[in-house]
Amino acid sequence: MNLYSRRILTNRIGVALSMTAMAFGLLALLWILWTLFYNGFAALSLDFFTRDTPAPGTEGGGLRNAIVGSLMIVGVSALVSTPIGILAGIYLAEFGATSKFAAVTRFVTDVMLSAPSIVVGLFVYALAVATLGGFSGWAGSLALSLIAIPVVVRTTENMLLLVPNSLREAAFAVGAPRWQVSLKVTLRAVSSGVVTGILLAIARVTGETAPLLFTALNNQFYSTDMSEPMGNLPVVIFQFAMSPYDNWVKLAWGGALLIALMVLAINIIARAIFRKKSSV
Repeated sequence: MNLYSRRILTNRIGVALSMTAMAFGLLALLWILWTLFYNGFAALSLDFFTRDTPAPGTEGGGLRNAIVGSLMIVGVSALVSTPIGILAGIYLAEFGATSKFAAVTRFVTDVMLSAPSIVVGLFVYALAVATLGGFSGWAGSLALSLIAIPVVVRTTENMLLLVPNSLREAAFAVGAPRWQVSLKVTLRAVSSGVVTGILLAIARVTGETAPLLFTALNNQFYSTDMSEPMGNLPVVIFQFAMSPYDNWVKLAWGGALLIALMVLAINIIARAIFRKKSSV
């Protein structure tokens, strides 16, 4: 067999192995999605969205308190992480090219990106829950913010680094100060990419369970008081899925489907925004 034939054979073997691996991955994904959708849709009803989590051994119930709690906790974390992440990304890209402080900030950001979420939850537990004497929605939002901020920082910095220097020089040439160039020129030029990063950060923290176990904990009753333990979908799913009660397990499947649909919707919105901006 000559060299050309060996290369053709090697290429075909590599393609076959790649296709086989892809087929196994797709089958596993389809199996998971089918199981999730089959069991999840069976749990969705009007009571699912209008009633609170039931007591042990009782029938019916819903996840209204957990849905509202998750929306509040994730919403507050987004309000905290978005401005901090964007401003930090602007500093790293526009002002910290040779700064030692910027280098340290990048290193800390990379560490936080790779840190397990349970470590973040334990840190906030020691910082806020143990010292202040109780679980709360605020502590849960703080933990999720610490997970989302590095994502927003990295996305903002990387997008700003794609802006050509000629655009900055043109703004400087007309007399614009550096802060206006950063906020009104370069940031506006990559606004779609920054928004995409924010949405992806929100999608990541939406299903985090470990940080909320150590911070917000859970609440069986409907509550909008962020200073008290709050119900949330990830923790409810974790607790209900392992329970011996059939209606709790059913509600856990419905909650899992709801989180999956929320994350899917956020990713679709992010891709639509980025594609629309790229095509302009």
